[in-house]
Amino acid sequence: MTLKGRSLIEPSDFSLNEIEEILRLADRIIQEPHLYSEVCKGKVLASLFYEPSTRTRFSFDAAMYRLGGQVLGFSDPSTSSTAKGETVADSARTIAQYSDIIAVRHPKEGTALHMSRYADIPVINAGDGGHQHPTQTLTDLLTIHHYYGSFDGLTVGVCGDLKFGRTVHSLITCLSRYSNMRFVFISPEELKIPKYVKEKAEDAGIPYIETTDLESCIGQLDILYMTRVQRERFVSEEEYLRLRDFYILTKEKMERAKEKMIVMHPLPRVNEIAVEVDDDPRAVYFHQVKFGMYVRMALIMKLLGLEAPQGR
Repeated sequence: MTLKGRSLIEPSDFSLNEIEEILRLADRIIQEPHLYSEVCKGKVLASLFYEPSTRTRFSFDAAMYRLGGQVLGFSDPSTSSTAKGETVADSARTIAQYSDIIAVRHPKEGTALHMSRYADIPVINAGDGGHQHPTQTLTDLLTIHHYYGSFDGLTVGVCGDLKFGRTVHSLITCLSRYSNMRFVFISPEELKIPKYVKEKAEDAGIPYIETTDLESCIGQLDILYMTRVQRERFVSEEEYLRLRDFYILTKEKMERAKEKMIVMHPLPRVNEIAVEVDDDPRAVYFHQVKFGMYVRMALIMKLLGLEAPQGR
């Protein structure tokens, strides 16, 4: 089944075969980027960020530019007609007249889905509230595949803010579709992973444990996925300040980890990973950022139904 014309709102929108098709294309782009430098010539990406972002926005923009396309949009909704009261539906209809594909980030859950119902072009969810972040999931999958070659038999620990962390929700939901996985959910009691995410693992027969103690389980992990405590999701500043330093990954804690364990992070980092860890070869979070650009290049191509020119 072709992905041309489809939208990506959450990872379950695509089958595992379709996801792996995107990962394979991303691998080819990494190997021979020059073959793809004009694939999107004449195409326009609408980059609509109703919420602050650095990596996600820049990686979408960089992906489109590296494919030879153009980008229009905003990173501050106060500069758009939203400030005048324009609805999401009308924004979608309007922007679809100028562009070929939309990437949208919004603080309200369900906005990307709503927009996809009114735009007659593909819509990519670049993060909606505390709900889903499917392109970060593709980034994470490409990173894991690069270092391990497959998803079989891995023990994945996710640590930090598991209640509001949309990157974690998307990743766990997607990895639960693979067999022979195991999860370790590491968080304070107040930031435990939501029930609906755990149910995805349970329904798939994927075993998991929940703990508040990172040091006791770090030696079991093949992947440690660190997350920040998200200040913007808290109503109480006092509660945020109490929880923000609950976990800090240090060089000393890394000594307990497997030699081949990798440390991932969707970024931005606040202080949950000490800077001293950056020099550890197992710390792959900055490489992860670059994988995000490549996988978004592949996704854009697939949704637009484009292939690399033959004979180049």
